[in-house]
Amino acid sequence: MLRERLSIYRARVRRELTDAFEEECSPRAVAASFAIGIFVTAMPTGGLGISLFFVFVYYWDWVSKTAIFASVAVLNPFVKPLVYVASYRLGVLLLGTEPVVTFDITVLNWLVGASQVLLIGNVLIALALAGLSYAVVFRLTRAHRDRHHRSDKISPPAALASVIQQWRK
Repeated sequence: MLRERLSIYRARVRRELTDAFEEECSPRAVAASFAIGIFVTAMPTGGLGISLFFVFVYYWDWVSKTAIFASVAVLNPFVKPLVYVASYRLGVLLLGTEPVVTFDITVLNWLVGASQVLLIGNVLIALALAGLSYAVVFRLTRAHRDRHHRSDKISPPAALASVIQQWRK
């Protein structure tokens, strides 16, 4: 059951990314769009990130629509809790558990302290994920396009015939 779900998830991510690779944008635009999508999706926006994608697509003509929305498939609601746990732990590692600002209300101190820790850790993890995703998607886009560009030039039977002809000489 879990394997089947992971297989479906992997196929969906692959399909979304392949569609982004084939879009009429430069590899840098595809990678930047995906990285922006990963950064926004990783942040605790409560679902408002997707509406921010529509703003980006509307105002920035260089944005790859497919790539920015493909980031949602990668950081879906099942993966985001892992990002939040890692963000909280990183924030605690960097800031400690003492709140930076204190109030007279204990619950408010806890809420503000936890929010600060989570936000600092989340920004750092989102930046790291965005940078990593830019590099990976840029290389994958170029490799995908190079592979398909080469295959468009010559068909496999023609390539085989060419190799055989060269070998006979």
